[in-house]
Amino acid sequence: MGRQHWKKIWVGSAGNMVEWFDWFVYASFATYFAGAFFPSGNPTAQLMNTAGIFAVGFFMRPVGGWLLGRVGDRKGRKAALTLTVTLMSVSALLIAVAPTYDVAGYGGAFVLLVARLLQGLSVGGEYAASATYLTEASDPRRRGFASSFQYVSMTAGQLAGLGLLIILQHTLSDTALHDYGWRIPFAVGALGAAVVFYLRRTMLETEVYAEDTSHAAERGTLRALWQHRREAFLVIALTMGGTVAYYTYTTYLTKYLSNSAGLSKETATLVSFTALTVFACLQPLAGALSDRIGRRPLLITFAVGSTVLTVPVLTLLKRVNGFWPALGLSLLALVVVTGYTSINACVKAELFPTGVRALGVALPYALANALFGGTAEYIALWFKNAGIESGFSWYVAGCAAVSLVVYVTMRETKDLDLARVASREAPSVTTAS
Repeated sequence: MGRQHWKKIWVGSAGNMVEWFDWFVYASFATYFAGAFFPSGNPTAQLMNTAGIFAVGFFMRPVGGWLLGRVGDRKGRKAALTLTVTLMSVSALLIAVAPTYDVAGYGGAFVLLVARLLQGLSVGGEYAASATYLTEASDPRRRGFASSFQYVSMTAGQLAGLGLLIILQHTLSDTALHDYGWRIPFAVGALGAAVVFYLRRTMLETEVYAEDTSHAAERGTLRALWQHRREAFLVIALTMGGTVAYYTYTTYLTKYLSNSAGLSKETATLVSFTALTVFACLQPLAGALSDRIGRRPLLITFAVGSTVLTVPVLTLLKRVNGFWPALGLSLLALVVVTGYTSINACVKAELFPTGVRALGVALPYALANALFGGTAEYIALWFKNAGIESGFSWYVAGCAAVSLVVYVTMRETKDLDLARVASREAPSVTTAS
């Protein structure tokens, strides 16, 4: 792969890392800044208010998917990528400088809410913008490899946020973290987003988009997307199992090991950090494999593995009593999930023609992510509170089984010419030959 392709991969995925760093540190540092924006006296109420503002971000992701997907199809991939990182930079800066309750009353909470709305818009559009850019800008023979860096960068953002939390916990006192230390990661995020903004202003538009001859007035419209509704519903269905599994073994894993398995928070955090590091390294390998054998074999392997292994893996994880068995089981699960994460970006982009590709990826994915990925942790906790925690394992396996049906019946997308994908040529849910 040439130097120019590596540059495109770097610029296309770097913003994704910053986006997920900012998204992740909000949840990670909430316990430290919750008391700064709401009246004192009830820590639980403070956390609930902060969590409520966090949830708003998920509701805004479909809106961001529609808005920024439209920008990506009408104004170009570069314009969408630049706008997403601008929104994230502004949102991180707002949180970093937001006034406390003692200074501005509920004015600080309002600033926090606005910032979270901007974060939701940004993340909702970033996935599709980067997925589309990485897929279109890469060598057609290496699309799987190139697009795999989307999840490399997403995971790197989570690891960077987790690493900064660990550093601050060891260098600042608990009082200092509550007083001002929680502002540091948001300042770092704003600075990182500003750097990526500069990089993206100098990036080149993809040749596939620049040479697209579709009617300009129809680009990025819901009317145009409706003409590809079968592919849009396909994106929702193939995302369903993958996003539930991904959030289960990344975002929820630390809490599960701590609350259900009884491991210390330090051990659970170390397991997650180590497992995610290995997980990030696996993405390009699996993406490159898909360029040789196709996308469907990896997707099917993921779905079969998740359907069959989720219940035993989560059951055994609940009974682990140390770092190594917890890490081994976590890695087993994440190896299986890699069959989805490494290539899902390019598979979705390969389904749509150029004029509606960004919106076609963005909106259905954002809806599926909000419905299934964003609710995974809440559903897990609901089952736990109901006294039937094992029910969540069956829920995850069931979602994977639904996606398995889609993977088995969809056509292969590896060798499609992105410049010639049209409605009649787009892969659909038909019996594979």
